[in-house]
Amino acid sequence: MPISGNQDLDEPATAQRPRFPALLLGIPALLFALITWQVVADGPLVRLDERVSRALVHPDGLSESLSDLGNLQVALPVLAVALGYVALRTRGTDRWWLPVIAAALAMALVPALIVPLKELTDRPGTPAVPPATGYYPSGHTATAAIAYGSATLLLLPRLRTPFARHALVTACVVLVLGTSYGLVRHGYHWPLDVVASWCLCAVLLSSLWLFLRRRTPPEQPR
Repeated sequence: MPISGNQDLDEPATAQRPRFPALLLGIPALLFALITWQVVADGPLVRLDERVSRALVHPDGLSESLSDLGNLQVALPVLAVALGYVALRTRGTDRWWLPVIAAALAMALVPALIVPLKELTDRPGTPAVPPATGYYPSGHTATAAIAYGSATLLLLPRLRTPFARHALVTACVVLVLGTSYGLVRHGYHWPLDVVASWCLCAVLLSSLWLFLRRRTPPEQPR
């Protein structure tokens, strides 16, 4: 039976859809697993990490201030404002609370995942901090990435101009990279601690984005 032109065009697109989320979630998950394995096994990647850290560490006031962007007292209020704004703008619509709950759940998953991983890996800190263990992965990096990232994903569909959307994404990236730089530069974390948190948060934020894509249509100009 001949296939119509429309069906020919639709079928490849449909076939490609399952692969995109798999790549989006699978690549950072595999990178996280690789880094975690190297940390637990004290592999060559860890020795390279230590050499890079020695070259980068230079504690100063700026790096300490940037690392504070990952504190709960700083990052959580930003997410709370975004949650409240979206709740007020969408209240009364069909299942308006789902995106808000999803973003809050992503934030709640940070300590639920990070704390057991810290205990499992038991990685010592850099020479710049007092002797202790449990530095892998970086909780401050994960807090910043999920709080600022979730707020960005919630607000993006409600911004009307490309400039505003680009500015919001840029601000999010600057905040997360600034936090990461401060943590490594001050010696609070090894670079791999931070990179591993990026990978873990990429999985969480990608999952949240895929969920919000289905739930949140862009707002139309009035």
